[in-house]
This record gives sequence, C-alpha cells and structure tokens, in this order.
Amino acid sequence: MSRTPKRAMVLAAGLGVRMRPLTDEMPKPLVPVAGKALIDYALDRFAGAGVETAVVNAHHFADMLEAHLADRRAPRIVVSDERARLMETGGGLMQARALLGEGPVFCTNTDAILIDAPGSEACARLADAWDPARMDALLLLAPIEAASGYDGAGDFDLGADGGLAWRSGPRAPYVYTGLQIISLNLLDSAPEGPFSMRALWEKAAAAGRLRGVVHRGAWMHVGDPAGLAAAERRLAAIGAAAP
Repeated sequence: MSRTPKRAMVLAAGLGVRMRPLTDEMPKPLVPVAGKALIDYALDRFAGAGVETAVVNAHHFADMLEAHLADRRAPRIVVSDERARLMETGGGLMQARALLGEGPVFCTNTDAILIDAPGSEACARLADAWDPARMDALLLLAPIEAASGYDGAGDFDLGADGGLAWRSGPRAPYVYTGLQIISLNLLDSAPEGPFSMRALWEKAAAAGRLRGVVHRGAWMHVGDPAGLAAAERRLAAIGAAAP
C-alpha cells in the first residue's frame, strides 16, 4: 500500500434533507448506525488504512460535529469551516485544498457504509489500482446488486481498461460508493464558490483520466430512514459493525 494517500477529505457538510426528521436535531454524519456514528465508519476505515490527517468540512450543526470529533487522534482531524456558506462537494474540496497539501487524497461521503470481502479492504483496493500516470480520479464502484438502501438506476458503465462512462441508457450496472482517490491538480482553474464534484470528474473524463474499480463486498447507502434501517438489519445479520 505504498501509494496509499496519507490525507483524506470527508464531505460532511450537507443538510441531510432526506434523513429528516433525524437531521432536524443533528448532522447526518452523526446519525447512529448500529450504535456508531456514520462518520466514524469512514474515519475508522481511514485510520486502519494509514491515513494520518482527515479534513472534515462542517456546516449543518457544525458545533455538534466538531465536538464529536474533538477527541479523535487517528486520523488527526482538521475542520474546514463552511458555516458561512455551504460549498457543495467540489467546492468543499476546493475550499479545503490548502489544508490537504499536495494530492492525491482519499475523498469520501459520509452516507454509506462498506462491507469488505475477505482480503479486499476498500482503501487498499483503490490504492493498489491507483496510477497517477493514467488517472486523476479513481472511483470505487459497487454493482447495483451488491447495494442496499439504493433505488436508483446506476451511475456508470465500466470499460475493460477501467475507464468510466456516465449512464447513457435507462440503467447502468455500477453505482458510485462515495469513496475515491482524487488528484488535487483537478482543482486548478476550478470555479469559485459552490460546485459539484461531477465538474472535476468531467474534467478528468475529458482528458481520458477518469477510472473506476469495483468494490469486492457490499455497499449500504444510508441516505434516508429506510436506508438506515436496511443497513442496521444487514449489520445485525453479519453480527458486527463494519470497519
């Protein structure tokens, strides 16, 4: 895992509208799943992968999120403050750039939990496939049939070389899990203010440098109360919390 990034961006600033009423009282990253806050599933995974610093952006119930993170030592937490303005996913990464140093970095959403297949940890899978000579963004994908809490039509088609194409028809076989490795060079000439991560992926795709790798295991989308309930049932069935 010599190519494993030592820094990570955790996108935790969203309003969590679909998770209401729980997010009327807390930020979505603190919603408990099987007794553990959503964000801690991501941070514990990063700690296990050797990530030293995680930058977490904060907007909705920012004080509550900061208090939860205050005692964490692995990884070390740095907060990117979005109290004044919610920057969306790409804008959040852009605002945090100075805190992240030089890329590449892991980047993750906090509304999903991954269960690894034996011998195939998600961060290691990305790191093993990462090739900075060929890619600027490497997305971890899940087959739709391996997902719970997800009722969409898929996001991407995957080429034999790992190249990604956005769904062009009614359905695509793979969904983005929320975890990726991304080069911060994609932020060069990025727009000011809020913008979506998709703008960075489109830049990478236009240069032939957007790739994907398939997760070996299950993916649980925890975007609403139904997804939360499904994740808790799945975790109970395997008898333990995911990493």
